[in-house]
Amino acid sequence: MSATETARAETTFDHDVVIVGGGPAGCAAGVFTARYGLDTVIFDRGRSSIQRCAHLENYLGFPAGIDIETLYGLLHDHAERAGCEIVSDLVESVERVDDGDGFVIGLQDGERVTARRVVAATRYDGEYMRGLDDETAMFETHEHDGEEHVHFDKSYAESDGTTPVDGLFIASPYGETGYQAIMAAGHGTRVGITVVEAVRREQGYPDPLANYYDWMRMDAELEDEWRDRDRWREQFDDRLPDDHGLGDERLTELREREIDRRLASYLSDEEIEQRRERGQKQLLEHIDDDLILRAAREIEST
Repeated sequence: MSATETARAETTFDHDVVIVGGGPAGCAAGVFTARYGLDTVIFDRGRSSIQRCAHLENYLGFPAGIDIETLYGLLHDHAERAGCEIVSDLVESVERVDDGDGFVIGLQDGERVTARRVVAATRYDGEYMRGLDDETAMFETHEHDGEEHVHFDKSYAESDGTTPVDGLFIASPYGETGYQAIMAAGHGTRVGITVVEAVRREQGYPDPLANYYDWMRMDAELEDEWRDRDRWREQFDDRLPDDHGLGDERLTELREREIDRRLASYLSDEEIEQRRERGQKQLLEHIDDDLILRAAREIEST
């Protein structure tokens, strides 16, 4: 790592990632950052647009639709199981720390926490981000009925969530992604992966090796040659650019860490069954007990 990257790595923050907003976009981003091992906290007590929905009819995986309370419970359970902390507090401000590296987040209850990165994942007006960049770049002015209105510019961030402010990512307000809840979740996923890939580059992974995906595989599909760590080492080194600039010790550390991550993504039949049962039990916690008992009686009677 460069001297700047080493200094960043040694800086102590309360959290690796702070996410503002605990709806589909924020929770999706948090699932990916937390599963990578980043200390992630989600602050969720704003004006959530999805909570004004009477019944969500088009969220994939719920053929009869799903009520918002149940969906919110599932979103938060998933984020917490992935490793996120969810805090019911409103973010009122996000400021740079004194040396410009990382952020200080001001909460409604008066507490202030620090984070290396911030993901804005709430649709409310973005006032908490004022001062992070030139306001003419981050906000736009519209005239309506003879009055001027200032709004966060939805085109401010790139499609992957990156912004001109180092460490600030935008998962919402959305631009091209639209306003459907399932699109928000998809965009939150994209932004979460963007954050992880930024971390991987900071850790020293060169661009060809910084790309990230989170995918569990069946152990039965792991070919014999790929059970040998040397085969993974060969693949890693084949993708390594000549100008990677990593010392031997750091290179070995990153290579072995990546091999561990890849091999851990293969699950045995027993592990797959355990996770299947665990997943369905988790769903049961969000189903009305009377409905479960009624379904059980119907099964018994057949």
